[in-house]
Amino acid sequence: MTSLALTRAGWQVTVLERAGARRSSGAALAVNPPDLVHLLGQQAATTVLSHLEHDAADVAGFPVTWQALHAGLQAAADQQPGIRLHHRSPAVQVGQDAQRAWAMTDTGHVHPGDLLVGADGYRSLVRAAVAPDKPDARFAGYVLWLGVTSEKDLGGVRWPMGLDIRSSGDHHRLLGYPLPAPDRSRTPGSRRLGWAWYDATRNDQFRSAGAVDGDVVQRSLRAADIPEATYAQLAGEAVRRWPAPWAQAIENSIARRAVTATPISEYLPDRLVDGRLVLVGDAAHVPTPMTGGGFATSLDDAHVLADTVTPSRGADVPDSLLAYERQRLEPARRLVRSGQQFSHAFGRR
Repeated sequence: MTSLALTRAGWQVTVLERAGARRSSGAALAVNPPDLVHLLGQQAATTVLSHLEHDAADVAGFPVTWQALHAGLQAAADQQPGIRLHHRSPAVQVGQDAQRAWAMTDTGHVHPGDLLVGADGYRSLVRAAVAPDKPDARFAGYVLWLGVTSEKDLGGVRWPMGLDIRSSGDHHRLLGYPLPAPDRSRTPGSRRLGWAWYDATRNDQFRSAGAVDGDVVQRSLRAADIPEATYAQLAGEAVRRWPAPWAQAIENSIARRAVTATPISEYLPDRLVDGRLVLVGDAAHVPTPMTGGGFATSLDDAHVLADTVTPSRGADVPDSLLAYERQRLEPARRLVRSGQQFSHAFGRR
């Protein structure tokens, strides 16, 4: 989003992406299509929306899969001659001087620029350079189990009309949401159910696996990393804790070993900028997904950044980035703090 917004403002952008071109995730996001049009322009936004659900363009806050949104944004970036997108090119070092910023990849190649945008997630390398006294997002005290199940695998279940939020005891929450088929169809029998189970009772398992080290989240657990005993426990608890169709969706995901487990991080920023280095998205602020506002806030970051820096003012980049920070720091802090109220009551460190 940020590269597309900056290109629209006239910048030439190099994107260093540590992952490959094809990404998968069980997560879903609430997207407001008019916001994408406002940020990206009609042409790029149309490309993005073509990868989403067929009726998403008319529905604000409609849930779409992370994977579909990522594919749409990548397709829009591929259409822009002003964006050079390098996959499997993780940055291992960043720096700056009075005139330029730079990033070096794991191959030793150095990419210089007028500014460097850290959009590198909750374990941000760029954040460590911007805020060396506070580089790490902290474990919120609970984990998130994620999965997506096809309707055809569930038999005749009553289909939910929208987002469903459930509670089971003090340390378990469930968010369930209907999704279209992979081809974006909503024909009955071809749809999918996504689910997100917030669990504050298994933190020790994640510490034992090295996914959490002290108060710092190191990584998620993939399906193969999850012990068989944990799968069995989750399947049994799903039936006891959650009603249909969510219990059946969780059981099916577990049976297929199509589950991702993510320890939840939070990061309350004190700054977003240092010289020519600037943070956006989860590098800048990491709220619990329970806020439902992370994507919208990241979109706002991209919008304000593109508005405050222009290629014709290269010498004034540091001042322009401070203007960005003045607009975005407090909204980011409010979002994270709102989620921390839930985490303090729900989580177990």
